[in-house]
Amino acid sequence: MAQADFFTQALFSAMSSMQKEKPKQLNPLLPGYAFDVFLVSGMTPIEQGSALDFIIDRPLGMKGFIVNLTIRGKGRIFQGDQAFTVEPGDLLLFPPAAVHHYGRAPDAREWYHRWVYFRPRAYWADWLKWPQVTEQVGRLQLADSQLLAEFDALFLDIEETHKQLRPMSEQLAMNLLERLLIRCYEASSQNAYPAIDHRVHEACQILSESLSAEISVEALAEQVFLSPSRLAHLFREQVGVSIVRWREDQRIMRAKLLLQTTPLSVSTIGQQVGYDDQLYFSRVFRKRVGVSPSEYRKCATPL
Repeated sequence: MAQADFFTQALFSAMSSMQKEKPKQLNPLLPGYAFDVFLVSGMTPIEQGSALDFIIDRPLGMKGFIVNLTIRGKGRIFQGDQAFTVEPGDLLLFPPAAVHHYGRAPDAREWYHRWVYFRPRAYWADWLKWPQVTEQVGRLQLADSQLLAEFDALFLDIEETHKQLRPMSEQLAMNLLERLLIRCYEASSQNAYPAIDHRVHEACQILSESLSAEISVEALAEQVFLSPSRLAHLFREQVGVSIVRWREDQRIMRAKLLLQTTPLSVSTIGQQVGYDDQLYFSRVFRKRVGVSPSEYRKCATPL
């Protein structure tokens, strides 16, 4: 009888735990979406009184970047003294940890904006430091309707390419995003862009060329002739994330590519990107991508 009571209690506990778990939000336009991906894009059509007519409020920001283009209507960014409005042709770049507070402008009936959330490739750092900034958020205004049409088409291409069921859809979408960021760079005054410290560049290069090596922050700092604390500060300031986080991003990106394009075993791929322990590699991969390496390979490989 006691054993039956034990199993009954365990079953009741498991059912209660399942009931408490909230279903995962799969729509990035609605609150609760985790953004635990390397790239996702879309268009948010906000109309007065619609289901999407609410304020986005993320006081701690996000783990990745968001680039945003207004194509119709008007949006309101921030509040108080730092508040400003965006209209068609206005681009925004929210870096990691920047405050998100925006919605339809009160005096506008609608705000349609395209956006891409992403984790950047290693060499994009120069293109992610926009010269005009408000509360860490980069701002850029396109000069004319022709440029707006071009950028609108680029955003749409990124979204449609990423949604295609092809092994390299994400890589192709990232290539289109790279083109978008380069066009942003060209569309503004290139001389106005703040230069990335050459020692941060060198640190990125060292890490990229040695993804499988365990290089400590202290050893990395010594190679670029900075103190560990100074390098860590400069890196986060100019790249947007910590050295450890950035290296993990690059490792997972590389692992995804190897899983898609090579027959190498999961353990071998883990070793090539710096994880000698296959179980640990699988845990990190699942945490960052949402599925295990084996599951990712099955989904990414055509039948």
